[in-house]
Amino acid sequence: MTDERYDHEPPDLANLFRIDGKVALVTGAGTGIGRMAARVLARAGAMVIATDLDGDAATETAEQIRGEGLGAAAYAMDVTKEDQVTAAFNQVKEAHDPVSVLFNNAGIIRKAPSEELSLEDWNAVVDVNLTGVFLCAREAGKHMLAQGEGSIINVSSMWGHAGGGLTPNVSYHATKSAVIGLTRALAVEWGPRGIRVNDIAPTFLRTRITQALFSDQDLMREIEAFAPLRRTGVPADLAGAIVYLASPASALVTGTSLSVDGGWTAR
Repeated sequence: MTDERYDHEPPDLANLFRIDGKVALVTGAGTGIGRMAARVLARAGAMVIATDLDGDAATETAEQIRGEGLGAAAYAMDVTKEDQVTAAFNQVKEAHDPVSVLFNNAGIIRKAPSEELSLEDWNAVVDVNLTGVFLCAREAGKHMLAQGEGSIINVSSMWGHAGGGLTPNVSYHATKSAVIGLTRALAVEWGPRGIRVNDIAPTFLRTRITQALFSDQDLMREIEAFAPLRRTGVPADLAGAIVYLASPASALVTGTSLSVDGGWTAR
């Protein structure tokens, strides 16, 4: 005889990782992690809004998705410009539906020894990696709160959890740590109103922004030797984490920083 208080049917696996009918907006969708995220969210059933500072790159991503017979639209958007962010979210609401999933990915790197880092470069990284993440989360949050549900996925980094030491990159470390704090704060504030906020903290991924890093063979051997899984990654390594956090599969998950780092930060 079972105790009905604790005996529950498992969910329907066919729909557990589906987001059919949802509108998912991806920032930095023109290349790399953002393009991959846009494509995988579309395959999970979402109408994807690809946004990027480079409008042509965003359009190319949307065309790839539509070429698979899936739904997508593209918008040029500078995440550091409040008026552009607000306008884009409102245009998406009018043309489609309010955003239900935000993949908050746009980011930049300005490397230099800390004693040589200019204020201009520091501010540029803060503007994109932190202020841009906040602005997009704020606008998405307005629409999600009106609906009483939504999922925001911020992209932090394993360097948001660790000090690094391989190459000086203080502005990147500082902003990615701040994204983790922003994620937790929004999760606590908006959780009672139905919004889940999490972040993904990747390891080194082979993308356009990391070309110089991956060209240093000695450094890459050092990196791979340190990682418990003995490898770096590619954007597709994030696909499962993205769909998980966007979908009902993570219905009880919020305020979490999900490390996809080959075990790097477990050291």
